[in-house]
Amino acid sequence: MTPLAKNGPRRDIIVVGASAGGVEAVSDLLAELPPDLTAALLVVVHTSPVGRGLLPQVLQRKSRLPVEHGEDGETVRPGHVYVARPDHHLVVSGGRMHVTRGPRENHTRPAIDPLFRSVALAYGQRVIAVVLTGMLHDGSAGLHAVRLCGGTCIVQDPDDAVHGDMPRNAMRMVTPHHVVRRHDLPALLVQLVQEPIMIDAPVPEARKHVEIETRIALGENAMNAGVMSLGPASPYTCPECHGVLLQLNEEGFVRFRCHTGHAYTVESLLATGATAIEDALWNSVRSIEERVMLLRHIAAHARATGDEVTAHALEKQAHSTNARGERIRELATGTS
Repeated sequence: MTPLAKNGPRRDIIVVGASAGGVEAVSDLLAELPPDLTAALLVVVHTSPVGRGLLPQVLQRKSRLPVEHGEDGETVRPGHVYVARPDHHLVVSGGRMHVTRGPRENHTRPAIDPLFRSVALAYGQRVIAVVLTGMLHDGSAGLHAVRLCGGTCIVQDPDDAVHGDMPRNAMRMVTPHHVVRRHDLPALLVQLVQEPIMIDAPVPEARKHVEIETRIALGENAMNAGVMSLGPASPYTCPECHGVLLQLNEEGFVRFRCHTGHAYTVESLLATGATAIEDALWNSVRSIEERVMLLRHIAAHARATGDEVTAHALEKQAHSTNARGERIRELATGTS
């Protein structure tokens, strides 16, 4: 943990998570923050794993604070903006940033939840966590960890977001301290950073789960980190590694994490299942079409050699096989 702010403890760590529409939302936020802000900002925006990593340059165009990628082992400094790299989680431990390729969460790396959990664990009541525009549920579990550890939770008004799913889902899991429109967010952050806070409250028992999941994001072997203590085994398997999924219950909010570390909300798991079914259907269509082509090829060869009986039988089989393939194609395209 970094030293407390001068003149008593204050909120000096701001974490921001966004997905679809997030680049514009974060750019607008940074444009309105003062250059003498006494808090560090750590930002995760969902990006392509094969992207060139130009987000700091894009954000710097409007920001009056220096923007850079978080570097592994670098100290978190106030007045700086640190951005997660493509295909890497940004996690904080011991007052330093760690850039890891820990297991994906909700099929995403970087993911918002690992960052939020790690700062909640390290800084507790000094944390301000902000969930901006996006789809699905990333950020909800992390925001829950921030609230659990005494931090301040802010959610963009879903009606003000380009994509309101992520803020709306966060609000279903956590009662935020503030729900604001994007235009009002900079002034609120400045106000919260300037307010003195009281550091109290013994660490809740549930903090142990936050610690385990943070250790997994840091790259520790999930079994060694204690993943099996997070919840009972479910009958479902991880869509990425096919390991057993443990069911995590957090105040009525259900998540899953496998014994190798991948994590999912119910919604992301359902989306994966739908994709897997579609992939299986298209693989079936491909296999059937290859068989039809082979049957017709052999039938043509039989006819060329004068074997009409064999050619007719093969063509009949090709026709019935093709009909089955068309029915499966209709299921895959949703036209049945």
